[in-house]
Amino acid sequence: MPEPIDLLFSTPGMSSAFSSEAHVRGMLAFEAALARAEARAGIIPQEAATIIAANCRVELFDVAALYREAAIAGTPAIPLVRMLIAQVGGDAQKFVHRGATSQDAIDTALMLQMRDGLDLLLEDLLGICAACATLAEQYRHTLMAGRTLLQQALPITFGLKAARWLALIVRQVRALREHRERTLAVQLGGAAGTLASLGDNGLRVIELLAEELDLPAPDLPWHTERDRVAEIAGTLGVVAGAMAKVARDVALLAQTEVGEASEGAAPGKGVSSAMPQKHNPVDATGAIASARLAIGEVPVILSAMAQEHERAAGEWQAEWMALPNLFRFTASAVERVRGALGGLQVDPTRMSANLDLTGGLIMAESLTMALAPHVGRPEAQRIVKALCDRAISSGIHLRQSALEDVQVPTLLSLEEIDKALDPGEYLGSSDTFIEIALASYRVVQSSMGGSG
Repeated sequence: MPEPIDLLFSTPGMSSAFSSEAHVRGMLAFEAALARAEARAGIIPQEAATIIAANCRVELFDVAALYREAAIAGTPAIPLVRMLIAQVGGDAQKFVHRGATSQDAIDTALMLQMRDGLDLLLEDLLGICAACATLAEQYRHTLMAGRTLLQQALPITFGLKAARWLALIVRQVRALREHRERTLAVQLGGAAGTLASLGDNGLRVIELLAEELDLPAPDLPWHTERDRVAEIAGTLGVVAGAMAKVARDVALLAQTEVGEASEGAAPGKGVSSAMPQKHNPVDATGAIASARLAIGEVPVILSAMAQEHERAAGEWQAEWMALPNLFRFTASAVERVRGALGGLQVDPTRMSANLDLTGGLIMAESLTMALAPHVGRPEAQRIVKALCDRAISSGIHLRQSALEDVQVPTLLSLEEIDKALDPGEYLGSSDTFIEIALASYRVVQSSMGGSG
């Protein structure tokens, strides 16, 4: 049962995937698959494997009692194996957990949980991609101010901003999919990573176990070599950071003084307890908070890579809390961004008004580039800087400042000046960039067989 706080910093699906019940279910899946693999390898009787697998059902176990015992035993696998042996009974019980160690069961269960968690993240990320693609298409030609260091810089389109979000999320989809296919792996090494108790059958059992669980087989057991877990954790940190970037943009666009976009309204959403006029960006805020929490778990996992010899004394155990939290918090950030973008209300009129806010100063670079062929770039910059200073001090439009200048009208025609000051004429490769992002999304969408 998820904790109430999970409603703020997780999702129901991810809370379920990383619940204690799910971890026990994963360990039981390992035990059942191990028995079947060893039966296929001729190590244990097929009848014993069938009996063991039939008893590897989480509903047959008292999960709460198991974890109470785990606090004393040191790992949840020790009481689980004891309970499973009692559940199996008869001659088959002597074949339970044959050749394995506690970490084999725990790590493999973690891999199964991570696979489910990656699937959930990929599904929601594709949903964000679909929302971004729609925004990029719909607002391809909607002019707005591009901002650097929170100040107006050059004109862009809102379609380009959405396309950049899209490209960012597509890269995360590709990274997570690669980890799902290549980085996950079963764990089976026995007491010290040699599988000595399985004699010459160790490698064969690993291969069969991997087949049973539909997970990749590792090159070697990896009890204290945690690069697999760390790589996925690092990538989740990047995913969370990507969510925070998009959410931050949404929150800034929703500022009263900007007002270019806002989250969709819903009963009770975004209200203030004191100020009735407010419509707060609650999804963006939630995404930023969740992303910060997620990123905070990554150093725990990376620092836990320094593990002693063949079994860790504390570092591995730290993963048990940090990794589930990382998945929960990342899922929350992703879901919140999906909510923010799915109902995003865009205000092109406000974008246009803000673009005109500086009286044409946003086109200073464009005017400089128009003058440069005639006087060289350094002199063009000096001229336009003087024009901007005059426009600011006199409170006039940059166009008027240019037309009143003694030099500019002799270098550029009226049509050339107007073109240089037209935001729609200074968008560079924006449209091409949008197409690139959309094409990249279509490739990912097609390869994953879904529409997001």
